Amino acid sequence: MLVLSRHRDESIMIGDDVVVTIVDIRGDKVRLGIAAPQDIPVHRQEVYEAIKRENQRAGKLDPNDTKPISPGSGPTAGRES
Repeated sequence: MLVLSRHRDESIMIGDDVVVTIVDIRGDKVRLGIAAPQDIPVHRQEVYEAIKRENQRAGKLDPNDTKPISPGSGPTAGRES
């Protein structure tokens, strides 16, 4: 792990596209601003882990556990072309 010291309004670069800026420091909390391209997801670790768990759970679903979508149902049902 790389450990860096930064002051408020200073930044670090991750690769060529991600900038992490120290926005505020209050007591034992640091607020970070993260600028990254939209194709790079940025999550708090606990949110990332919850997404990962949910994706793993969804990947284990048996197709027989879900209802098939019948023709004429769904968000476009009843609309004329």
